[in-house]
Amino acid sequence: MPAPQPETPPGVTPLATTAPAADPAPSAPLGAHHHDLVQAAGMPVGAGEIKVTYDPRLTNEDLAPLRKQTWSSYNIFAFWMSDVHSVGGYVTAGSLFALGIASWQVLVALVVGILIVQVFCNLVAKPSQRTSVPYPVINRAVFGVLGANIPAIIRGLIAVAWYGVQTFLAAESLNIVFLKFVPGAEALLAPTFVGLNALGWISYAILWCAQAALFWNGMETIRRFIDWAGPAVYVVMIVLAIYLASEAGWSNISLNLSTGEPMSFAASIPVMFSAIALVVSYFSGPMLNFGDFSRYGRSFAAVKKGNLLGLPINFLFFSLLTVVCASATVPVFGELLTDPIRTVEAIDTPFAILLGGLTFVTATVGINIVANFISPAFDFSNVSPQRISWRTGGMIAAVGSVLLTPWNWYSNDDAIHYTLGVLGALIGPLFGILIAGYYVIGKQRVHVDDMFTMSPTGRYFYTRGYNRNAVAAVVGSGLVAVGTAVLPKLVADLGLVDVTWIASYSWFIGCGLGFAVFTWLERRNPQMPVLDADDPHVSDGTRDERAVTSGTVPA
Repeated sequence: MPAPQPETPPGVTPLATTAPAADPAPSAPLGAHHHDLVQAAGMPVGAGEIKVTYDPRLTNEDLAPLRKQTWSSYNIFAFWMSDVHSVGGYVTAGSLFALGIASWQVLVALVVGILIVQVFCNLVAKPSQRTSVPYPVINRAVFGVLGANIPAIIRGLIAVAWYGVQTFLAAESLNIVFLKFVPGAEALLAPTFVGLNALGWISYAILWCAQAALFWNGMETIRRFIDWAGPAVYVVMIVLAIYLASEAGWSNISLNLSTGEPMSFAASIPVMFSAIALVVSYFSGPMLNFGDFSRYGRSFAAVKKGNLLGLPINFLFFSLLTVVCASATVPVFGELLTDPIRTVEAIDTPFAILLGGLTFVTATVGINIVANFISPAFDFSNVSPQRISWRTGGMIAAVGSVLLTPWNWYSNDDAIHYTLGVLGALIGPLFGILIAGYYVIGKQRVHVDDMFTMSPTGRYFYTRGYNRNAVAAVVGSGLVAVGTAVLPKLVADLGLVDVTWIASYSWFIGCGLGFAVFTWLERRNPQMPVLDADDPHVSDGTRDERAVTSGTVPA
């Protein structure tokens, strides 16, 4: 296990506490000696390049601009495979076919929803890919060097909660394997501790440790894992679909899983829009902090190609496999099963249970690592870079996920609605503000070095480190977004008017309001600087891209 990185490696010049005012002269990287020390301290070669002008209160190897960006289109494609190929992705895709609308309408909703996700992911990917910094750092240009902790903490808390849930779901898959192959495992189902039986604790602990070990080995190990995990799940899904279809008879496979009375075309339109919103909401978390991964892309073109392969193409093919499997469960088992864990259980053959159980464990670990482990690692590290490294931030999330005891509240609809509903509703405003700040107000220009200075003359110091326009925008639009997510259910539970359909669009409402309010405030009282595109320290996203070779992205 690599040793933690010391705060200041021996022999390296300590970081300056403040950066020079206005336009500092270019500062040389810390050099080959520092590079060797970083390797000795257990950091990967592709870690960030720290300049002597960078303030240690804002800087560590994980947050600084990368020395080199190496991820190809396939790596981004594999990232999305890991994000899509999970129990949650399976259930979400299958659930759209049970909304009562026609199959062609479900297909349209899937296509439109995933194309919206692709467009938004490309938007949020560009600033981080061009500057080679993670999501919380690029927010410093919009929220201020200290204000960026607001979106970082919100996103980090959401990830912690869902990290626990996904680990619990993976443990449920592992339980099936134990019950089938370990004699006496059933005896462990009765005793409970803090709401979870002994077998559940064993499975949860195994997966918790496995994910922590994978994460601790660094981003390159994670990249290799997701490069393998996504295709592996595909192989098993295809085998499962072929087996179930052959057992059911190909003539009995139907793409129409609708239940209940057929809807009229007029009545089906709102349901289609809800299905589109469901697809976008499902991906809203990883979509917000996609910059944590796009920063590694060797070019923005490679990231966009990976998004194309991983989102519309991959998602639709996976959805088709899901429908084939779910449709076949009706003639084979006599009921519609949209949960892959229950489907594997119903097959009830040792090989199928072993292969299916381990596959869905792998799939859930994949999405957990990319969506719920890496994000809080960067987010919490951003709060106090010298005290919290990337690894420490991730372990804070892992420990916090256990303390939340997700198995106790995951089955409680009200708990999910009123806790994660509030946090999740804030994802839209945070997204809208970042996009408005980078594209509309900032004109795609970012002074990379100034995101790492606490000097009052720094471009992103604003008012004591906070951009008051961004703070006001997230509060104003956030309150509306939370209201649309939480209040409709409360009103319906009180027996008043039923407007719960509004909650499906809380992300869009929050995103639109965040974008509009922040743009209006900046037009009225500008805070973000107008940067010169010819400044060699400025990353200009409108110009031809070049990969990072050292330190700041070249203009």
